[in-house]
Amino acid sequence: MCGIVGYVGHKKVVPVLLEGLKRLEYRGYDSAGLAILQQDRIVVHRSAGKLKELENVLWGRDFSGEVGLGHTRWATHGRPTENNAHPHSDCTGDLVVVHNGIIENYLALKDKLQREGHHFRSDTDTEVIAHLIEAQLRETTDLELAVRRALADVVGTYALGILWRGDPHRLVAARNGSPLVVGLGDGEFLIASDLPAILSHTRDVLFLDDEEVVVLSHDGVNITTLAGEPVHKKIEKILWTPLMAEKSGYKHFMLKEIYEQPRAIRDTIRGRFSLDGGQLYLEGLDVLQNRLTTIDRIVIVACGTSWHAGLVGKFLIEDLARIPVEVDYGSEFRYRNPILNERTLIITISQSGETLDTLVSLREARRLGCKALTICNVVGSTLSRESDGVLYTHAGPEIGVASTKAFTTQLSALYLLALALSRARGHLDGATTQELLSELIRLPQQMEQILSSGSAIDELATRFHAASSVLYLGRGINYPIALEGALKLKEISYIHAEGYPAGEMKHGPIALITEEMPVVFLAPRDKTFEKIVSNIAEVKTRNGIVIALSDETDSPLLTKSDHLVGIPHTSPHLMPLLLVVPLQLLAYHIAVRNGCDVDQPRNLAKSVTVE
Repeated sequence: MCGIVGYVGHKKVVPVLLEGLKRLEYRGYDSAGLAILQQDRIVVHRSAGKLKELENVLWGRDFSGEVGLGHTRWATHGRPTENNAHPHSDCTGDLVVVHNGIIENYLALKDKLQREGHHFRSDTDTEVIAHLIEAQLRETTDLELAVRRALADVVGTYALGILWRGDPHRLVAARNGSPLVVGLGDGEFLIASDLPAILSHTRDVLFLDDEEVVVLSHDGVNITTLAGEPVHKKIEKILWTPLMAEKSGYKHFMLKEIYEQPRAIRDTIRGRFSLDGGQLYLEGLDVLQNRLTTIDRIVIVACGTSWHAGLVGKFLIEDLARIPVEVDYGSEFRYRNPILNERTLIITISQSGETLDTLVSLREARRLGCKALTICNVVGSTLSRESDGVLYTHAGPEIGVASTKAFTTQLSALYLLALALSRARGHLDGATTQELLSELIRLPQQMEQILSSGSAIDELATRFHAASSVLYLGRGINYPIALEGALKLKEISYIHAEGYPAGEMKHGPIALITEEMPVVFLAPRDKTFEKIVSNIAEVKTRNGIVIALSDETDSPLLTKSDHLVGIPHTSPHLMPLLLVVPLQLLAYHIAVRNGCDVDQPRNLAKSVTVE
């Protein structure tokens, strides 16, 4: 989950690296460092803490190099100290390495290298790579060949950038299991873990695949396999602009991204249906079209917030398309020996398209004969490339670690998918589909209504920001939104929170309720409304504090609520998209009042590319 950036070109390299690292800091912010080639020597600067600490170290220094590497770290092996920060060097200091991933056999490699006389300065797994390459450079002066030979001994995942004083005008990079993209500029070439780091320099990119090596020089880029076979790739044109990743006047990226949700949903659904006859045009289903009527089961695999989206997707697909759906964690899926076959469709959901747990689940499912569809926000990501079909969301870059607009665009895509599956299997006619699509068209405007009255949520945050624990309860399709609301609060405010099916409250969580505990109820007027109202009464009987979200603000049944937040009325299938917005805002405002770092919460990273 670390961030890597590398540059070869005609500009001063330090500003390029620092700008790239700022755009990648969401991937990790335990420590940072850079290495540049300056006057025929490699200069390394590192610092524990966030990137601003490294900038303080560099302040006032004059750097003239035009080749270099940068890194921002999310710690796996070794504490987040300056000594464990990247880049890491070999014994001579003439070779440096930056790394994202995990080397699984590093202890055995380290022991072997130490017996051969190598001296280690850090506790990381990464440092063994520098020493492995150093050992190979004793046999050859070809850095690319030395890297290939060194990586033959490595077991694990990596995105690597390597700089060597003996070959000063080239960078070598390699990928296996961790994302790496190559930027093609005008006389300048870059590597990065993610697109935002390079978009101010170029929109033309190449996505590396596993077991590929790229060499960057002033003459261009050359890609080969680990075995040395040439690789020819299609240049991808990225439509995101650097401005899309800026805060645009908002205090935090997360707040900006919450308010971008109506636009993101419009972009995600635009051009994918026609109200004339209720037709759907989902480009990701084209290759799967002849399988839609033969699949007898769907398995959705995801992690974190995307897993919550998958749970909502289960309700949507089962209700509308009448196909049985399972939802599994990517981190657990392949370890339970799943029962899959060619009549099973696997759907993976990931904002980045690089979530490693989800990716290895996809590969296992395809090995067992499944067709695969991915719902993803990043064009050209690994999941999108390895799936049979891709349904892209169009959220734009999401920088805040706590996902917001990625989640609601995933729900929008799942809604369209459920409708498409239902039409393909003959469960919905054109008129009914048209009605359901009309509800979706109205949704962004309804979301704007909620956002325009955000002051009510701000007042709730003022009232409850000191709570030590919060319970979120919902039923049916809204139960996953209770999970998501609790996750948001935990992620960014560090307050303990639990999401539960409201009917399960009496089987445990009711023991926690006191006069000091806020209990958030998702209570739209649907088939579970009366049941939710009964649960509210159970909480009030025990002196709990009830915060209710509902489209029935005039209902006498909700008079027992201490606080009632109004939500516009929509169909039950789409209500999760509206209910989640106040929960996002509540978590945000509580975190701000508690002085938490909203965009970069402790111990978390945006893209989880390690198992």
